[in-house]
Amino acid sequence: MIRRALLISSALAFSALLAACSDNAGKPAGNAGAAQQAAPVGVVTLKKDSFPITTILPGRAETFQTADIRPQVSGIIREIAFKEGGEIKKGDLLYQIEDAPYIATVEQAKAAISKAEASVPSAESNLERYQRLVGSGATQIEFETAKTTLLQAKAEVESTKAALSAAQIDLDHTRIVAPFDGVIDQTAYNVGNVVSANQSTALTTIRQLDPIYISLTESSTNLLKLRDAMAAGDIKGAANVAFHLILEDGKEYNQQGKLDMSKQVVSETTGTFLIRVLFPNPDRIVLPGMYVRATVELGDEVGYALPQLATSRDANGRLTAQFVSADGKVETRAFENSSPSNNSWLVTEGIKDGDQLIVSGLQSITAGMPVKPVPMKINDNGVVVAAEQPAAGDAGKPAAK
Repeated sequence: MIRRALLISSALAFSALLAACSDNAGKPAGNAGAAQQAAPVGVVTLKKDSFPITTILPGRAETFQTADIRPQVSGIIREIAFKEGGEIKKGDLLYQIEDAPYIATVEQAKAAISKAEASVPSAESNLERYQRLVGSGATQIEFETAKTTLLQAKAEVESTKAALSAAQIDLDHTRIVAPFDGVIDQTAYNVGNVVSANQSTALTTIRQLDPIYISLTESSTNLLKLRDAMAAGDIKGAANVAFHLILEDGKEYNQQGKLDMSKQVVSETTGTFLIRVLFPNPDRIVLPGMYVRATVELGDEVGYALPQLATSRDANGRLTAQFVSADGKVETRAFENSSPSNNSWLVTEGIKDGDQLIVSGLQSITAGMPVKPVPMKINDNGVVVAAEQPAAGDAGKPAAK
């Protein structure tokens, strides 16, 4: 009897459960049946304008001039007149080599000139005398000999003058001076060391750092694209290429560079060609060997600038971005052609004035999803911030045009 009662109770409970499930099946779920809520997303309104065409190239700093200082005469270093690592000016004394032997040589050369010059008047008088006596007591041979003696005396004078010039040059070379303005390294020799003329080891090295060269590399493929764009007239003003430097710490250098030279040979191993740019460097901020990046402005082009933070690339390498469609839904657009422009991509097709580009909230949206656009803007640092809202008292006033 008890067992029968348990069976009846179980059957009734199961029937109640089926009834409850049947009742709920005919009702919509709480959130599933409700309309999908529009997610708020930050947008910027696009407008066609003229933007710079830019590209970023890697590079390395190189000295404008470098000179290894070597002695041109032999002797003992008597004085070192510079501060190691300091700045020097053209003509500053660097090393003084013991000059006493060279001064003596100069004095000997001067004495030799005086001796040679003293023999010239005697030779001239002798020649005049034999010239008068030719045919009346003096033979032609004696006359010719006197003439030769005078020429030899004059030649000796010129020879001693040349020796004096050489001796003076050697004396001047005992003073080793800076060939140009720059920064000097530490010295490899000290006072009292003996040096030799034109030795292989340099005494020190001078580097001119203002201005300074930046050697940049660019791919040959981009070079061909640039030439095609210039030929088609798509890029205007490319003749005046502007270069801006980005230092190792990410800061922009406050000087603008100018093109100095382009290497006209493409590397067979890397497929790149060299661009050398000259930058003023008055404060010695850029030092030789530094790795830097240069932003190159190739000209201007009219189009729409899409911030890089709001774009991506699809599997085919095309630039893609998310827009708010006319019916308030997410719309994905792909662009076949795009050009770099500072922190943006410049496109010329597939956009019209007033289109709303989604710049924030991209992680939580998908194509076709309804969204609620919130006006935003991109500040000078490339960060998305809220657009300026009108003051409370101006809320009802139309925006100024």
